[in-house]
Amino acid sequence: MADADQRAAEEAARRLFAGACDFTWGATSADGLPPEELPEAAFVGRSNAGKSSLVNALTGRKALARVSQTPGATRQINFFNLGNRLMLVDLPGYGSAKRSKTAAQNWQEMIFSYLRGRSRLRRVLLLLDARRGPMDSDIQVMTLLDQAAVSYGLVLTKADDVTPQARAQTLAATRTEAGRHTAALAEVQLTSAHTGEGIAGLRTHLAALTS
Repeated sequence: MADADQRAAEEAARRLFAGACDFTWGATSADGLPPEELPEAAFVGRSNAGKSSLVNALTGRKALARVSQTPGATRQINFFNLGNRLMLVDLPGYGSAKRSKTAAQNWQEMIFSYLRGRSRLRRVLLLLDARRGPMDSDIQVMTLLDQAAVSYGLVLTKADDVTPQARAQTLAATRTEAGRHTAALAEVQLTSAHTGEGIAGLRTHLAALTS
């Protein structure tokens, strides 16, 4: 993409994410999902990976999505209408040690039902903590996404908490892991909700899904 086109795309994305974005639905089971009216982009990741913080940073709001220091705080699938053009979907976190095996199994069943059943799901963003990189539970979810044949991109969060050397190592490891999965995009995005790093690029990536 030419520089002028890239700048235009970034500005269009900035305007989209600066506009209205409202919570519209919360589902605690696959049977409670809302009707499909808009393209959807879903955020998934380990508990406390920074999903809610990233949604808030993308939309320039402090409390659109609930942020908690308690892993596993999000217990339902939350839908946010972005300017009547894109639905941002915040999925419950996985991997919390405080959850029982039954709760973990219910999570997987609900998320898998969502992933397989949404015809307007355009992209899944799998968030990974940049301080840790892909963990076993992340790789299991990547395999689940491969099985569901859902296109997904890997997003490293909390980039401000790692050194330049560690960033390079984590990026390399994450790109290598992405290459092992059939539904994963090759591009890995590095972000920080705290400093704003990578937010403009991620907005542009998501805005492209509306066309």
